Amino acid sequence: MSDSARTADGSVPAPLVLTEDRPVYVVGGGPGGLAVAASLRERGVRAVVLEKSGDVGASWRRHYDRLHLHTTRRWSALPGLAMPRRFGRWVARDDMVRYLEKYVEHHELEVVTGVEVSRIDRAPDGTGWQLTASGGRVLTGRAVVVATGFNHTPRLPDWSGRDGFTGDLVHAAEYRDAAPYAGKDVLVVGIGNTGAEIAVDLVEGGAARVRIAVRTAPHIVRRSTAGWPAQANGVLARRLPVRLVDRAAGAMTRFAVPDLTEHGLPRPDTGLYTRARQGAIPVQDVGLIDAVQGGRVVPVAAVESFDGDAVVLADGERITPDAVIAATGYRQALEGLVGHLDVLDARGRPVVHGARTPRQAPGLYFTGFTNPISGMLRELALDAGKIAKKLASGK
Repeated sequence: MSDSARTADGSVPAPLVLTEDRPVYVVGGGPGGLAVAASLRERGVRAVVLEKSGDVGASWRRHYDRLHLHTTRRWSALPGLAMPRRFGRWVARDDMVRYLEKYVEHHELEVVTGVEVSRIDRAPDGTGWQLTASGGRVLTGRAVVVATGFNHTPRLPDWSGRDGFTGDLVHAAEYRDAAPYAGKDVLVVGIGNTGAEIAVDLVEGGAARVRIAVRTAPHIVRRSTAGWPAQANGVLARRLPVRLVDRAAGAMTRFAVPDLTEHGLPRPDTGLYTRARQGAIPVQDVGLIDAVQGGRVVPVAAVESFDGDAVVLADGERITPDAVIAATGYRQALEGLVGHLDVLDARGRPVVHGARTPRQAPGLYFTGFTNPISGMLRELALDAGKIAKKLASGK
């Protein structure tokens, strides 16, 4: 029996009623890929998940220790398996990893680890897709679902003088906890959810000084207000006009979130949902507001360049932190995989997602490359059902 006919633990999966001799290959063993595989199996379509690392949920295993989901347990579950109530409302990183492992076992998914797909092409006979993978593998499937993840490759800006910086400089992907930074002066670059949470973690972990470099002031929302999760607002917002959501969100923010202008974080001029549609998801407060109000996290201007032991900010100020943690986002890094198929936009992201396939590439699907205000895991689950329904129908 080939590699692709065994589950993650090496056992042989239960027999399936298959719709095709060729499987659907799912590239990526994170939540998106596993959700699609489970939804396909539910409909009698054989799906084989190819994961380059040694375990499913690899990116979740690498996240910082403090991490909890900003979406509720209920709306973060994948198709066919609820998350245990003991995980609490805001699921911890380690519990998320346990859930993904259980998900594979529960659905008896075919997952092949240690296999990296480097290129996807149309099959020579024109009736499917050919995958070039590590170990000299050439695999042919009836369809391919690319689920390699939104947070794939850390993006570190090419700041002038960066390589000569004498302090410590790491991307947030390398950050685990505050212990190595106790007693140190730390600059966090970027005030998205990751940067904001790391800054709070540093303060609570004993860093001597924490500053956070801000290029554009973010919208900040409470994770929950009077028991009502911010995610619920995001779910509702997707069905409402942008202008109406901007207006309502502005009123709610003024009520629930103090004005931090005097502390260096003015309220944004652009509406919350307008910004979200542009890709800037609101920052959910997990302690940042109190830390900024108390002067324990100090906002400063954006990083312009490095000069020896100094960081030069956009307003001309020079500071000399012991360490810089760059929470500057990720690239999806799809160019080598599918860039030659003309299915990516100018940002390198797929031009379609979910049940839609590119006109010039029928049978090629993408999931997990958007960051919706309603919650990525919720949207992954919805996309999985749509993709599986489309493939099961044979259309």
